[in-house]
Amino acid sequence: MKLHPDVTNRLLKPTKTLIVNFPVTMDDGSLRMFTGYRVQYSNIRGPYKGGIRYSPEMDLDEITALAGIMMLKCAVVDIPFGGAKGGVICNPSEMSQRELENMTRRYTYMISEDIGPDLDIPAPDINTDAQTMAWMQDTYSVLRGRNVPGVVTGKPIELGGSKGREYAVGKGIYSILKPLLRDLEIPSSSASVAIQGFGKVGSNVARFIHQDGCKVVAVSDLSGGIFDENGIAIPKLLEYAREHKKIGGFQDAEYEPDLEKANKRLFSSEVDVLVPAALENQITESNAADVKAKLIIEGANGPITRTADDILKKKGCVVVPDILANSGGVVVSYFEWVQGIQVYSWSEEEVNARLEKHMLAALSEVQETTKLAKLTLRTAAYLVALRRIYNAWKLRGHWP
Repeated sequence: MKLHPDVTNRLLKPTKTLIVNFPVTMDDGSLRMFTGYRVQYSNIRGPYKGGIRYSPEMDLDEITALAGIMMLKCAVVDIPFGGAKGGVICNPSEMSQRELENMTRRYTYMISEDIGPDLDIPAPDINTDAQTMAWMQDTYSVLRGRNVPGVVTGKPIELGGSKGREYAVGKGIYSILKPLLRDLEIPSSSASVAIQGFGKVGSNVARFIHQDGCKVVAVSDLSGGIFDENGIAIPKLLEYAREHKKIGGFQDAEYEPDLEKANKRLFSSEVDVLVPAALENQITESNAADVKAKLIIEGANGPITRTADDILKKKGCVVVPDILANSGGVVVSYFEWVQGIQVYSWSEEEVNARLEKHMLAALSEVQETTKLAKLTLRTAAYLVALRRIYNAWKLRGHWP
């Protein structure tokens, strides 16, 4: 790319890192201290943008890396945002709704001077949802003395959220799957798919591709895995998962309760498409050689390690990187932001049509870049993203 060393140096570290420690009153009256983060990586192309996650295993390195990924993700799909990420170290499954609300509001207060509609716009991520964003919006609005719906995206529709946002990542993956299958000469009506993770991303990917005729033969989540070479009854599984909050115990397919065994079998399944949509570092040097899928679409952030990526490349497996594949969420977050500015709500059909247009345009540009320089889709996606950031940096200049 012949990047100028100055911009390379600038992008090696985030612009700002916030670490906040704050007390929350728990239901039993005790006071508990929590640690939260907000890493603002770059705003060269627009306001900082990125999710808020709640996790007991989260650390600052993880949040910083994810903020950098968000910067690249927004650039590769050409929306005018920078990159950020945040979260609180906690275990939401061990907290009541009231405790989660209290923690969310206090965390929002602690970072309130560093977020805003034209500064930094949080969104849902792991273990957070539209309700979390509603609490953040209300807290920020109270502090400002006026309603500020644009401070977050992924809000409830009643509070200015966008139609289609809840399933946007899955819809985006589905949008690019169709042309990728055509390129590989795999008919969608007979394509077999394995999906790791059945949360907001995996479940919606399963829903859309099942409707299109693809056969989902393996699915896993924290409760284990289910398998059916003839195709899992996805509508029934979706209904079961909604009721039980897990896929474990689903009666209409073979069930493997041991998660390690389930994932090992899932990754080595004889399928056309594999969608890792759970957590990072799932396909590693130890299991990459077992992968038989012709196409992998990264539904999660960083599900494939660097060494595993090299192994898959040598096997001839086509890998669609996370910064392109799962960018549907931030694309529709951008739409929500635009709708908020206009004070005008788009129809669900319009949102989905615009999302598909954005995803296909990004895929096309990345594919063209692979042809010009004989690159993998991952390297080409990085190239497209960094080129856009570099061009914006050149035009803006450096102050002082």
